[in-house]
Amino acid sequence: MRHLQTLRLIEAVARAGSIRKAAEDMAITSSALNRRITGFEDEFGYPIFERLPRGVRLNPAGELLIQHIRAQTSDLERVRGQVADLSGERRGHVSIACSQALQPYFMPEQISAYRREHPGVSFSVHVRDRASAEEDLSNFRSDLALVVEPVYLAEFEVLFALQQPIHAVMAADHPLAARAELRLRDCLAGPHVVPTSPYGVRHLLEISVRGRSMRLSPSLEADSFEFMRHYVLHEGAVGFQIPVGLKDGPEVVSRPISVRDVAPAHLLLGQMRGRTLPVAPARFAHQLQATLAAMAEATGAGATGAPVR
Repeated sequence: MRHLQTLRLIEAVARAGSIRKAAEDMAITSSALNRRITGFEDEFGYPIFERLPRGVRLNPAGELLIQHIRAQTSDLERVRGQVADLSGERRGHVSIACSQALQPYFMPEQISAYRREHPGVSFSVHVRDRASAEEDLSNFRSDLALVVEPVYLAEFEVLFALQQPIHAVMAADHPLAARAELRLRDCLAGPHVVPTSPYGVRHLLEISVRGRSMRLSPSLEADSFEFMRHYVLHEGAVGFQIPVGLKDGPEVVSRPISVRDVAPAHLLLGQMRGRTLPVAPARFAHQLQATLAAMAEATGAGATGAPVR
């Protein structure tokens, strides 16, 4: 398996952008790592790194090689999962990129439910905006993505799509909290806080005010939904979120905004197009599909699904 270790070292150097930093991460000396890299380049027949004054970076040949390494690593994990199944074990690793809204409630519930059945499976969860989640998939850093309003979709194979209405978030004693449904104009008439531009909720709000007499004039912008949820208590402001990331409490409540004003967000579960997932990520994807389908049925939300390969 020595060749696999060499490939892992190349991946570490590409990720760190420095042989010295990668050597520290991999617990070997810089000189030993440099010899492994140059030895591989000699055997490969082409250099794969550009040597820079402050580190290294992949050249075009290296970019092609790193994609191959990541694909091979993914295939190896898939085979290991299948072999573990043959022996009656349930092992593996699931890496998932997800929107921040999924962090407080949805993802912890889903992972803990899966691990109750398969305690040998480990997870890594990466908070990603709607563009970087797709990049994670294409670079094999994540097996799955669950994100709001992805940007490109070129390499994003949709496994399930669920509509999520935009909700206004406010203190329980806010005047708007007495209404069952809100109009966007009323939410923007007073102090309001909004996510920064990379987030899908902000994107939908900007589309909604375009060409209309109302406009976004936030008193605060933030890249943390949890921060905004707490901030509305201090200024009597209104924030915005999707319901999968919300739970009403004694202090903070949420109310749906009319779809006449803001189109529902699309929460998409996906993987890299054409990739056959390892066993553990594929099974977790099945679980997520079932959960999202149940949510759609319970709320009457629009949803579409596709089989996980």
